[in-house]
Amino acid sequence: MKLHVGCAMWTHAPWRGRFLPHPLPPEERLRTYATWCNAVEGNTTFYATPARSTVESWARQTAPDFRLVVKLPKSITHERRLNGAEEELRSFLDAIEPLGPRAHALWIQLPGSFGPADLGTLAGFLRRLPHTYRYAVEVRHRAFFDDRRSEGLLERVLAGVGAEWIPFDTVTLFRSPPTSDAERDAWVKKPRVPRRTAALTDRPIIRYLGRDATEHTVEGWRPWIGTVTEWLREGRSPTVFIHTPDNADALTLARRFHDEVRARVPEVDPLPEPLPAEPPTLF
Repeated sequence: MKLHVGCAMWTHAPWRGRFLPHPLPPEERLRTYATWCNAVEGNTTFYATPARSTVESWARQTAPDFRLVVKLPKSITHERRLNGAEEELRSFLDAIEPLGPRAHALWIQLPGSFGPADLGTLAGFLRRLPHTYRYAVEVRHRAFFDDRRSEGLLERVLAGVGAEWIPFDTVTLFRSPPTSDAERDAWVKKPRVPRRTAALTDRPIIRYLGRDATEHTVEGWRPWIGTVTEWLREGRSPTVFIHTPDNADALTLARRFHDEVRARVPEVDPLPEPLPAEPPTLF
């Protein structure tokens, strides 16, 4: 059994010298992160399609079973809203091709204004995508969470092409008022939607956002421990991304989540042993 866990990025200033060695050259950063976690969100591709040589470096730094969930550029999803973006899509697919099996899923994050009336556009876009990859869609329009008919229509669109629905669980964040600048910023920027725990495929993907306080983050993910445990016992292979508003402890929290699930399902493969942040000394 394989459970993949990870963070929103593979390099983060608060991790340097604390969890990860510092300084690290760019060609070693993802490799070192991969000793902590076996998956990562590919958020940088949302802002620009990377050079193919950059993606080749990502592939060299990771094993074939490492999972990158790579986000489609915003020029496709937010600016063109999946219409007339054939050239941008071709460039993106060409750039990420060196990832091979590491590209666990291509992540289509849609804007909050993309609602039930747009499902025809989404269905057509998904049908035109190459079968080389798996696809996962994140929606933020409240109707998909509050209206059973809209939810069902979206599920049918995704099921028709074997795509997954990525829930972004922000329930813990919004449970009580923010207590830090990072939490206040997250309150403004993150979607406030209900928790969704249904999986459509054998490879569900979860994005969980906790709080800056570790105890609140851990308490909030309790329902996911049970859900992920059941998925594994059903033969599914989930990927879980752990976020906090400041992400300062996200690396250790992702490993803790994996440990808690593995305590219930001992057959799950262990994570690798992290590289030390500092070289060993003689004393």
